Amino acid sequence: MNTSITRNIIRFVFLILVQIAIFNHINFLGYINPYPYLLFVILFPIGDNRGLLLFLSFLLGLSVDMFSNSGGMHAASCVTVAFLRPWILQSIFGIAYEYNAVKISKAAFGERALYISILVFTHHLLLFFLESFNFSDIIYILKKTLFSGAFTMLLCLLFLTLFSVKRK
Repeated sequence: MNTSITRNIIRFVFLILVQIAIFNHINFLGYINPYPYLLFVILFPIGDNRGLLLFLSFLLGLSVDMFSNSGGMHAASCVTVAFLRPWILQSIFGIAYEYNAVKISKAAFGERALYISILVFTHHLLLFFLESFNFSDIIYILKKTLFSGAFTMLLCLLFLTLFSVKRK
């Protein structure tokens, strides 16, 4: 079996299990809920099938929804982020994206942090808006998005640093 496929299957299952077992039970100060399962969408190979990414993002979000009783909010947020991902990659990495030469793990720290932050904050803003579904709670939504997004972004950058393979 292809190592990329195996790596993605392991990443998919591992991130769902970690999200369900650990991170679904974390709620700091009522505003900070980390969602590092987004790493699957962030790290999905750039040259692979976009329809497959959308389908797997739906399954990822739906899996988290089933254990969070959130009624499809994670699925909708994940699919939206997966749908917007090519345009975000294009705007950050430019011509390198056109030639499928982008490797998130090998990108400069600034580009990597910008890419992750845009995806994370987009996901969180939509997720918390769907959770509240009320424009009168916009301050609360923005506060949760800011704090949870910052914490999730830090976790994603930490995971990328810890689990990156150094090759010579």
